[in-house]
Amino acid sequence: MPKSDLRTDGRSSAQGDATASHGICVRAVVKRFAGHTALAGVNLDVAPGEVVALLGPNGAGKSTLLRILGTTVLPDQGTATVVGHDVTDDPSAVRRRIGVTLGDERSWYWRLSGRQNLEFFGAMYGLRRRAARARAAELLRDVGLERAADRRFDGYSSGMRARLSLARALLTEPSVLLLDEPTRAIDPVAAVDFRDRVKQLASKDGRSLLLATHDLYEAAAVADRIVVLGGGRVRAERDGGADPSELEAELLSLEDRRS
Repeated sequence: MPKSDLRTDGRSSAQGDATASHGICVRAVVKRFAGHTALAGVNLDVAPGEVVALLGPNGAGKSTLLRILGTTVLPDQGTATVVGHDVTDDPSAVRRRIGVTLGDERSWYWRLSGRQNLEFFGAMYGLRRRAARARAAELLRDVGLERAADRRFDGYSSGMRARLSLARALLTEPSVLLLDEPTRAIDPVAAVDFRDRVKQLASKDGRSLLLATHDLYEAAAVADRIVVLGGGRVRAERDGGADPSELEAELLSLEDRRS
């Protein structure tokens, strides 16, 4: 497949500022930690129904960008909006519209079943008991855990836990999903199943989905666009379905520049 034009501003010419009121819109975002610049002027759009994968070496700024969009970290400069709401000025509105998976199993109640966990978190998110029960049942069916719904979480495989994390991220019917390396701890077969479900979620309900990953094949398989970060900047942008070997060469060139 031919290379797409490389862009350094992180904006798709087909989207522009239209994304600002619908999906994700990041403009000139800078973030520093103790003298280290994690993000150095990042621009990025994710339209409704679009899956964008973030690739980059460790320290490229992928997780920092997701944390800013998830409102757990504030940008030092620039703006970031989710469905038209600014992460700095209106973080509560942003949080009501996002679902996040971080691959962190410590936040689960291991002695509760998958169903009980989802019902509990539904209540934490403000759903009434009946609504939480109905939503949990619907999501367990959607992510393929209906038969294992009443099994304790500590009996779930890594793939099942990843799917339950996705279900939890969807509890509030978010417009935007932020996924930080969701398949890093699961086997290849389970990872393929997970990616298929992610693509269906974006296309079915028109969600904006931003996925940070180190897996080149995952990025090529699931994303509509691939954005390569390096040194806190957008270094390249490619169409989904790009050849993983080309993506690997891109990442290796970034590593060479750092060394």
